[in-house]
Amino acid sequence: MPEVAFNHYPKFFTATILEWKCLLEDDTMKEIMIDSLRFLVNDGRVIVYGFIIMRYHIHVICLPRHTCGGKYRITMRRAKCNKASAFYLIDTNHESLENYKLKASDRDYQFWERNFLSIDLWNRRSFIQKLNYIHNNPVAAQWKLCQFPEEYKYSSYRFYETGVDEFGFLSHYDR
Repeated sequence: MPEVAFNHYPKFFTATILEWKCLLEDDTMKEIMIDSLRFLVNDGRVIVYGFIIMRYHIHVICLPRHTCGGKYRITMRRAKCNKASAFYLIDTNHESLENYKLKASDRDYQFWERNFLSIDLWNRRSFIQKLNYIHNNPVAAQWKLCQFPEEYKYSSYRFYETGVDEFGFLSHYDR
């Protein structure tokens, strides 16, 4: 039986680095997040319609699938808890590693805030509003990472402008 979405509405998802630390400034970390999104798509857990990876947070518009027992929160927790990012920091003894050290019984490090934002996008209008929001995030006054959205590499913006999926996991929302 083919997998089908358990909720036909996409979700707008935001996850923030612990205490708004600048973990994702390094392009290597952004690439690890790209790989994590690609894995979730290739594994059939989500359909990704849009994303942006910023210095302190990520935004993703996606449609969760039936995997993980239909538990959207588990799927998204796995996305943000990507072991590859932790292994990279630990294996390379990355300079920022100490910023994430914990005194906890269940883990040595914490990279993400525990709670994340998840909003159902009930109609095309809300979908477009959130897609425009994430694509314009790097040009916003508080970030000023580039002058134009197409200049920011770690975003789905160019996919919507050119139709070319340079990341290999994006889908157009057609509802």
